[in-house]
Amino acid sequence: MSETLAAISYRGFSLARTTADGWEPLVTDLNLDILSGEVVAMVGESGSGKSLSALACMGLLPDRVRRSSGSLSIFGTDTSTFSDNDWQSIRGAQVSMVFQDPMTSLDPCFTVGSQIIETIRAHRPVTKSQARARAIEIMDHVGIPEPQRRINAYPHELSGGLRQRVMIAAALVMEPQLLIADEPTTALDVTTQASIVSLVARLQNEMGMSVLWISHDLGVVASMATRVAVLYAGELVELAPTAKLFDDPQHPYTMGLIESARIAVRGEPFGYIGGSVVEPGQWPAGCRFAPRCPRASAQCDVHPPVGGTGDDRQVRCVHPGALVAQ
Repeated sequence: MSETLAAISYRGFSLARTTADGWEPLVTDLNLDILSGEVVAMVGESGSGKSLSALACMGLLPDRVRRSSGSLSIFGTDTSTFSDNDWQSIRGAQVSMVFQDPMTSLDPCFTVGSQIIETIRAHRPVTKSQARARAIEIMDHVGIPEPQRRINAYPHELSGGLRQRVMIAAALVMEPQLLIADEPTTALDVTTQASIVSLVARLQNEMGMSVLWISHDLGVVASMATRVAVLYAGELVELAPTAKLFDDPQHPYTMGLIESARIAVRGEPFGYIGGSVVEPGQWPAGCRFAPRCPRASAQCDVHPPVGGTGDDRQVRCVHPGALVAQ
């Protein structure tokens, strides 16, 4: 992967948060490259560290969370010494993010157009009328009907699907090289979800940008991602090209996720993963998935490293691919 410039490069990247007793690890030893023009999906249950890892790429970590070790580079530049001004200069211009709920991201007191115009004028020395023209252009490009009229609308006056398109327009108006999408379709109905996924796929292809897509929806992931990174309890447990991951998952957790998402034939049991994600601070010393794994053994009492399997994939398991249907 090192031969091609990475849009995002995590190297031993770890995050921790302050507690009454000191620092509590949240993400540990993440090693992952997202290459220029590549779409990588990051999947896993809530609490696995997906969103925090993404927010770090925008310099938007919560106040009590910080990088505890390792490095994070954006297009070859180490961000460890970035000032607030450095982050401000790349947000929106080089790296943009679309969040899960546009109603919490868009300011309800301002029109959607004024919020896109503000992004443009923060990065380019243009007049307000020039920025307005560009805002209308990008709104039209992302499929918002009658952009000349809707540029004056407030967020509450638009449907959920149109609000998400506004967020995408705002994220792409500066033509960034990297788009981070954090569960962007979760709050939408199925039809609208499909249109948003199709839109992002089309824009990614047109612009050649890198995309980090965070999702619980494995169907969406299978349709658009180049590779899939599976996170569990703050660490990477499997990384593989999309087709290989779905055709032949190696980690028991990945297998459980896929089975949980599979549509069962009437009368057959649904797939599921028993238990819940172990909370930070309560991680076992060995394999973090062992308390929920149907094939856990004494070997799992030692924390497994990530290992390559010789086919462009990595897995953190002492018996990769050994799990069979029960």
